[in-house]
Amino acid sequence: MTTVLLVEDDPAISEPLARAFGREGYAVLTHGTGKGALEEVASADIIVLDLGLPDVDGLDVARQVRAQGLTIPILMLTARSEDTDLVVGLDAGADDYVTKPFRLAELLARVRAQVRRASGEATEDELTIGDIRVDVAAHRAFVASRELQLTTREFELLRVLVRGGGAVVQAEDVLKEVWGEDPTGTPQTLQMHVAWLRRKLGDDEDAPRRLLAQGEGYCLAEG
Repeated sequence: MTTVLLVEDDPAISEPLARAFGREGYAVLTHGTGKGALEEVASADIIVLDLGLPDVDGLDVARQVRAQGLTIPILMLTARSEDTDLVVGLDAGADDYVTKPFRLAELLARVRAQVRRASGEATEDELTIGDIRVDVAAHRAFVASRELQLTTREFELLRVLVRGGGAVVQAEDVLKEVWGEDPTGTPQTLQMHVAWLRRKLGDDEDAPRRLLAQGEGYCLAEG
């Protein structure tokens, strides 16, 4: 099981984040101080690190982790949006950052991307088919220049189908990738999400031309 070390001193942020990571299937270690977090870095697979800690600056935590020779991914949480601040954070050893206030779906997507990179699994940055574009790292999707407002499940469903490149993706495979072990992932649930996604893509629900049902699966038309 992947372990997230969450270093955030604000309970209003850390508590819901810890619950969200738990729902994603991660084990979570939570610390409100940099010193406490540094004692557990060896037990973690990724660090989600707030820069504004009460004892040790988050930048110093990142530097100390790297000074130990550890290559564990570090994702910064920062209220600092100036380019110079972000460059300093990346130079300190962070792999990625999310600025506050952040969208939970975006943060979870970035954590998944860092975990995949660390495990050596192939990663996706941007996927396209026709005029549909999925920015995986930023957790954003577009039809032409129009941004889609998708739920996490809808986004993952679209990502899987766009990655298919127009080929049919079997419903069983979609359910495994999008819902995993979640018992709510049923063929009926998938059908509902397909219908919702069609609507957001601007597809005709009665005679769809973008998101098609083919046999026991689904595909996106390239035209």
